[in-house]
Amino acid sequence: MRTGTKIGLGVIGSGMLAASYYFYEMAIATNPKPFLTNNRDLSDEMVRLMQPGQTWIKEQPLELVATQAHDGLTLRAHYLPPLVPSDRVVILVHGYGGVGTDLAGFAYLYHQAGFHVLMPDNRGHGKSDGNYIGFGWHDRQDCLRWIDYLVRRVGTTSSVFLHGVSMGGATVLMTSGETLPAQVKGIISDCAYTSVNAVLAYQMKRMYRLPHFPFLAMTSVLTKLKAGYFFSEASALKQVKKATVPILFIHGEADTFVPTSMVYELYNACQTEKELVVIPNAAHAMAYFEAPDRYDEVVEAFVRRVLLARDVQI
Repeated sequence: MRTGTKIGLGVIGSGMLAASYYFYEMAIATNPKPFLTNNRDLSDEMVRLMQPGQTWIKEQPLELVATQAHDGLTLRAHYLPPLVPSDRVVILVHGYGGVGTDLAGFAYLYHQAGFHVLMPDNRGHGKSDGNYIGFGWHDRQDCLRWIDYLVRRVGTTSSVFLHGVSMGGATVLMTSGETLPAQVKGIISDCAYTSVNAVLAYQMKRMYRLPHFPFLAMTSVLTKLKAGYFFSEASALKQVKKATVPILFIHGEADTFVPTSMVYELYNACQTEKELVVIPNAAHAMAYFEAPDRYDEVVEAFVRRVLLARDVQI
């Protein structure tokens, strides 16, 4: 091989390695995410609409609790007890770059219905340990730890629901494919992606106008080395095929951040009892804010139906 060719290949290889490090730092490492600000696919209106919930949550008697992850990280969450004695429990799982109390509006919905509410900070987020974002894959194992924590705290007769939004939606769907304790009765997934590979390939094309190959594959290898998982492992689509509890799928019809087409793939792959609700005009993570009454109605009906079907007193 000629010297010039070797140099050229070396330059290309170095450039691609540098690109993989760039995309790792941009997407996986826990650092500021400027691309989430002024993103054409994310609604600035959500910040304003979240404020009433944030005011309410700050007035509640939140307890900061902790559990240990399978790999030794300390995970933390905010816990809100019910207004009256209850054995109904919900774990609210936040999205990419957020924290548990971002879902204050959802916490209010469940708290008013008599639920214990747990709002974990995902690994690498908020008050939880970790230096990478798990995109739901390692988070699914963390979710199992939180389920065990709540069953110990509330009791073996508890009825647990998982409700996640965006990356949180993918997390609860990835959790659905695991062997779940009998206390888990149902799952609500709002605007989840099918897999990490699929959503990053979509974003790479949309944000950078780049083909996903070879950049995504190289970043996946780097993520395996630094964070312990390949992108190909992290598939909600594969996990829902193994689900055994009822799942409610919610998505915004106008979602261009996690394209609405993904919810149909997830719904069709799911083999257990399921329901699909697509909210007209709703952008990413905006279904609740676009149609709050409809959202409340759908979630309440799903929870009630699941509890009745399992002979749980409501």
